[in-house]
Amino acid sequence: MDTPMGQPGASEPQQIRVNFTTTSPDLQLPEGRTQLLVPADIKRYGLSRVLNSESMLATPSPIPFDFLVDGSFLRTSIEDYLKARGLSSESALTVQYVRSLVPPVYQASFQHDDWVSAVDVLSASSRAGLWSGDRFATGQDRLLTASYDGLLRVWNDAGSVVATSPAAGSGHSVKAARFLSASQVASAGLDRVVRVWKYAEADDFLSGTLKPSLELYGHGAAVEALDVHGPTGRVLSAAADGSVALWTTSKSAAPPAPANLLPGAPATGASNKRRKVAASSAAQRGPLSLMQPHTSAASAVVFDPADATVAYTASQDHTIRTLDLTTGRVENVITTSHPLLSLCAIQRSSSSSSVLLAAGTSARHITIADPRAGAATTSVMTLRGHRNMVGSVAAAPDSDYGLVSGSHDGTCRVWDLRSVRAATRAEGGGSVSESVYVIERESRKGNNNGNNTKSDVPGRGAKVFSVAWDKTWGIVSAGEDKQVQINRGRDLLAA
Repeated sequence: MDTPMGQPGASEPQQIRVNFTTTSPDLQLPEGRTQLLVPADIKRYGLSRVLNSESMLATPSPIPFDFLVDGSFLRTSIEDYLKARGLSSESALTVQYVRSLVPPVYQASFQHDDWVSAVDVLSASSRAGLWSGDRFATGQDRLLTASYDGLLRVWNDAGSVVATSPAAGSGHSVKAARFLSASQVASAGLDRVVRVWKYAEADDFLSGTLKPSLELYGHGAAVEALDVHGPTGRVLSAAADGSVALWTTSKSAAPPAPANLLPGAPATGASNKRRKVAASSAAQRGPLSLMQPHTSAASAVVFDPADATVAYTASQDHTIRTLDLTTGRVENVITTSHPLLSLCAIQRSSSSSSVLLAAGTSARHITIADPRAGAATTSVMTLRGHRNMVGSVAAAPDSDYGLVSGSHDGTCRVWDLRSVRAATRAEGGGSVSESVYVIERESRKGNNNGNNTKSDVPGRGAKVFSVAWDKTWGIVSAGEDKQVQINRGRDLLAA
């Protein structure tokens, strides 16, 4: 039924026919009320008022809504939206309404003795939790951190350390760490060795141990990033010399370690000393394959979410490369305009193998790329807003279009890829998205860390080195302020 808005008259603004729809069962409009005429210059606030009115939803108290048109959030008037897309005002416009977003409020912080380089999570909904199956105990939600002091730590949700590793590699900084399962952890760092640790907890879940079970040798430079695939027991690593290695956690299936890289191998000076100190009783093995896809530092590597025989790498040589792990060959190259520092894969839906890649750059933005596209296509979208390089990105745990990023500007930003606009000429064309939320470091806000000074100068403050997003834990970030910070992660993005 058409319900004209406003009073008739010569000055009445142009009317647009709108079809309202929603996926929320509790917010369905009465039959015959889903279509009406609205003023062409109406915006989000006006549309929310219309929906909350007595003739529509008749809500007891107003519900703030956001509106999606063709998969993108409406950020202008309907009239401006139609003009920007060259659409006629004569045809009906389908608008999906959703509850407005909930802020990622601060929840807790865990204090460390040194900079925190990496975080990962274990929960019933996390990758490692799902891979663990029955081995994951209810309530065994854990947080893994890697630090510049050379230690791994496992925390419980009360903020207590359950287990601390021995110093790996004679105290060399650990740059990356991942849960393989509820009982296995992988890590790597400046000593060039990838380590697999056995993790076990006491019956009361109040204490645990991290013991090295496997040392993997093959890289000739510091390891910058890791990814893992629990079902196959595979580990990927990316190094500062541009190399990428594939490893197995099976001692019997792994090749012998290169003799020249083992502790105690002939060397000179300080290097020999470091190797002797680093020797351990853990089994030592080599890579299944060692690839050299990049001409500069390989900064990130991830398994394809749907196919563990495919990987994606990002590098300071400005490229994203698709690797066939079966053959070790580069299958596709996407060249960007800037050095790339981080990477994550966004699986578009549970029933599709379609994947988008989000790459953080040294130029302060995030490039969204489609790895299926040819080398001539550089990006699908650009995410702008950070004021310094983007060192970490992570996909939302239950969304085809959600993303969180951590930057050296001291913030994390939450992005919704449906919130998109056309880029200006100065921005280089294409599509652009701005962040939905900005998460500040609580240590910076309160200036409560003696080694971190509060600053409002763009690009200064506590750098964020790593970020993860989990249904149970929320948004977990860590960095230069020696703290792991946890923010609410549920209901941040409209359904």
